[in-house]
Amino acid sequence: MSIRRRSLLGLGAAGAVGLSAGMLRPGQALAGSTPTLPSARQAPTEPFAIGWREYLWTRDGRQLTTHVYYPATGAAGGDPVRDAPIADGVFPVVEFSHGWGGNADSYDAQVEPLAEAGFIVPSPSFPGTGSPQDVYYGNQSKDVSQIITNTLALNDTPGDPFNGHLDTSVGVGASGHSLGGMTTHGLLTAWPDSRIAAAVPIACVDMGTPAPEVSANVLFIHGDQDGTCPYSSARQAYDELPTPKAFLTHLGQGHGEYLYRDAGTYPQTTNTMLDWFRWSLYGDTAARDRLTADATSPGTAWDSALA
Repeated sequence: MSIRRRSLLGLGAAGAVGLSAGMLRPGQALAGSTPTLPSARQAPTEPFAIGWREYLWTRDGRQLTTHVYYPATGAAGGDPVRDAPIADGVFPVVEFSHGWGGNADSYDAQVEPLAEAGFIVPSPSFPGTGSPQDVYYGNQSKDVSQIITNTLALNDTPGDPFNGHLDTSVGVGASGHSLGGMTTHGLLTAWPDSRIAAAVPIACVDMGTPAPEVSANVLFIHGDQDGTCPYSSARQAYDELPTPKAFLTHLGQGHGEYLYRDAGTYPQTTNTMLDWFRWSLYGDTAARDRLTADATSPGTAWDSALA
């Protein structure tokens, strides 16, 4: 199975998009070749090579094959290497959920930059590649909670390569696109997971009233011409949440054109997502302070309430 494979991402054929193979890697604040991570709360300043491992997890009979991407030893910049040795350090967890028709490998344009920047990123394949019914009934949000539990447990699993490498003290991040974005928002609302400290729902719809037991920094990313997941619904979800929160709008864009960065066309999606998780999970205030500049372009609008 190719780690670079792309699949359908949207809620239906009309909303499906393909990701470009010409992904540009984030360069800001990550230049160099020898990553160092002196402590769990100091954000890496240089990129890592990327490894991935496969786990065959289940929940209530639902198969949840999960590829966990992570910072690996070696030179940064190449393709992910299966079972590569993990880099020295302790890293936060950010889960990523695919859209309808996708799988664990579909969103490398989002998952790989996170691993390269110093996050451990479980990326599941949902049963049947995901479905609206599973999302609206909460099955995928519950799946993600199980995946988070299983991932964090690796930190204390003797003999597992992740033993001692996961930062279990700062909460976890979650993100996803389309049905995956709705799955992520479900973790903040109808099927809450209090471990979520940061979330980035991409092209989602409102899944319910914010749950009081979840205290998370939430960044929404959406195209204002999305014909699959209405922009107005995501704006409603944004309005309902307490601060800190932000909303990156891709003006004139639909359901997912902004997910790739071919020739630098849409750097704002990846750069703001990295800023958000670096600030929220590493305490990187410089990343927080970069958000407005990294989000701003002639083709975007940026709203935030960070205090």
